[in-house]
Amino acid sequence: MATLVVFKFPTAEGANTMLYTLEGLQKQQLIEIQDGAVVSWPAGASKPKTSQLSKSVTTGAGALGGAFWGFLFGLLFFIPIFGLAVGAAIGALMGHFSNYGIDQSFIEQVRAKITPGTSALFLLETGAVVDRVSEAVKGQQFEIIQTNLSKEQEDKLRADFGEE
Repeated sequence: MATLVVFKFPTAEGANTMLYTLEGLQKQQLIEIQDGAVVSWPAGASKPKTSQLSKSVTTGAGALGGAFWGFLFGLLFFIPIFGLAVGAAIGALMGHFSNYGIDQSFIEQVRAKITPGTSALFLLETGAVVDRVSEAVKGQQFEIIQTNLSKEQEDKLRADFGEE
């Protein structure tokens, strides 16, 4: 079963530091990063910078693809600025993501916590050796926001957004 994990950092550089650590753990087969993206929101910037992890980092060769990350980040950071005119569209997108275990509560938590001056690392991961990963990331400041995906939700997510 895959887990969609969001690590939130109190600095705009924290996500990249954590990614470097996790890449090392992946080489040791202590975690399997199937897909992911980084959000960095420098202080004073009007919106965050987002980037999908490269295929050299992920084991799933971009298991979800750019369409998934684009929709998710649009929902989290960009659509809310358009106001009520797109209320029905937002509701439809929220409903669509809930099919994958990404519910309104998850969206609201992430939106409230990732603000100017912070960063986040979004990962679709499996097989983490939790005690070894925990030891390796000790000393880094972060908060975890996470949602577990059932096997059915994971398969649906890959089928709907995976890029072949």
